[in-house]
Amino acid sequence: MKPAQDATTVLELIEQAEQALIEAEVSFGHGTTNAFDEAAWLVLWRLGYALDRPLEGPEGIGADPVDAAAREAVLALLRERIERRVPAAYLTREAWLQGVPFYVDERSIVPRSLIAELISGGALEPWLREDTRSVLDLCTGNGSLAVLAALAYPEVQVVAADISSEALEVARINVARHQLQARIQVVASDGFSAVPGIFDLIVCNPPYVNEQSMAQLPAEYRAEPTLALAGGPDGMRFVRQLLREAPLHLAEYGVLVLEVGHERANFEAAFPGLEVVWLETSAGDDQVLLTTREAIEHAVLNGLNLSTAPTP
Repeated sequence: MKPAQDATTVLELIEQAEQALIEAEVSFGHGTTNAFDEAAWLVLWRLGYALDRPLEGPEGIGADPVDAAAREAVLALLRERIERRVPAAYLTREAWLQGVPFYVDERSIVPRSLIAELISGGALEPWLREDTRSVLDLCTGNGSLAVLAALAYPEVQVVAADISSEALEVARINVARHQLQARIQVVASDGFSAVPGIFDLIVCNPPYVNEQSMAQLPAEYRAEPTLALAGGPDGMRFVRQLLREAPLHLAEYGVLVLEVGHERANFEAAFPGLEVVWLETSAGDDQVLLTTREAIEHAVLNGLNLSTAPTP
């Protein structure tokens, strides 16, 4: 990318960065969906503007002058984004989910779960009982869903569990950042193996990308930990384990909220007869589902196969 000598204001620099990202054909999806928003994020961050929420700096900054040294610092950051093909959040060490800031680095995937919308927007509350007190965030990654649950439900205790010790290091940073150490317990666990207690609500954004899709992921997604993405041949490898063990860890009226991304067809093929409710999110009504302990147990009694491998 060639420095533009006439980029002398913040807005001009953002527009130049936008064009550079478009020409480089980078992929988005880690906090932004388009070149302008990502350019604004990177430029404002590198120039040192305090971002109160994603992509929003102080008003009226577009005409602020940018000196040559600051412009070169921005262009160096853009070159790193383009050449390394990593999510911008790994460069800024911060991402937002539902307006809440989270620390992030290469030890965990960038937080973007659609379950966050359902927690923060109150969409799960009709499914919860008044005496709901315990929440599990399984496959917690950087701990963002656990933090959002603790913020949304002040009366609950939350367990944040993940198999990755590195991801849990990041989760602990975020729990401390939001001063929730007294209400969120961070646990290293392969599935439910080391998870303590019974839960009224389990939320899970597991590795669910199927084998074929994994092979086609853009470089920005391949920069994230494979462990947090790859779901086996049909994407349902971990989900089978989850459904097999969940009834033992759900309260009598417990609820499981599960994200499966673009794998709804594979989910329905793998678990015929399991009663679920598909929940509406900004991405549609086919990526996040809700089921219950009762529904899982009923499906198993009626022959649902929860073996560890897809049926040939």
